[in-house]
Formats: sequence, structure tokens, C-alpha cells
Amino acid sequence: MLPTYQNILIATDLTPNCVFAFKHAVMLARESKAKVHLLHVVPEVDAGFRSYVSAVMGSGILEKFEAQHEEEARAEIRKELEEFTKEELADHPEDFKNIVSIQVLHGHAVSHILQEAERLNADVIVMGTHGKGALQHTFLGSVTEKVLRRSKRPVFVVPIPD
Repeated sequence: MLPTYQNILIATDLTPNCVFAFKHAVMLARESKAKVHLLHVVPEVDAGFRSYVSAVMGSGILEKFEAQHEEEARAEIRKELEEFTKEELADHPEDFKNIVSIQVLHGHAVSHILQEAERLNADVIVMGTHGKGALQHTFLGSVTEKVLRRSKRPVFVVPIPD
């Protein structure tokens, strides 16, 4: 029996290149009549930088500032994602009905992507990959590569065209 898709999770980093992964996910959803869930994870600030800013601002001020502005920032990113989907689907408004959720989380991207895939019972995770060189991948690794290695679900990786 061939697999069927009912829930597709698109993990996006909001770079201009995410358009390619989005278009592939929309086509998968169109062909299988699946629901599409968009996810963006705002990464944690580097611990060293965080310590520096906290020292400059004073104890507790950074945490208070973050708490006051995190929800506002997440709402703004969610709005950007909504506008992005409308723009990309302007020529195919019939596909807009397949976009059933847009979520913005804060934290470790790989963990959140895998947790959301589990929570949504996603049949496939769709992600783009950036054209970094081999040396950068050796030392840093990308979120896409880490998700690919750790996921128990299929991951559809869309390379960025040259």
C-alpha cells in the first residue's frame, strides 16, 4: 500500500528560499488533500551573548524585556507567515483551504519541529536546505540535517535551486 498524507508540517525559517519548500508542500497537500501546518521557531539567543546583554542591562532587566516583547514578536511573525501564504497562493486560492494552522514557537528549532510533528501526527515534514559548503556542514550542521537524522517520520528536503 502506498503512503497517504493527511497532515503535512512545513518548518520554515522565513528566508526567501523557504518559498521552494512551501510550494512543494502545497503540491503534496493538493495531490493528497492533506492539511498543511506551518511552523516557525524563533531560536534562543546564544548563551554568551545573552550573558553579555544581561550584564550590560542589569540583572533581571533582560528577562523582563523578553517577557514583555516575546508575544508581540511571535504575533508579528505569525502575521508575516499569513501574508506569505496569501501572496504565494494568490494564483491558486483553492489551496489556501489546506493551510489549517500557523504556529510560531520560541526555543530549540530541532526539538520543537520534532515535537510538533509528533503532536500533529504529521505524515511528512517538509523543509528547505541552504546551499552551504561541505566545511560549514561538517562543523555546524543545519537544522534540516539534524531533523533528518532524528526524525522517525519522513522528511522531504527541498534543495534551494542554483
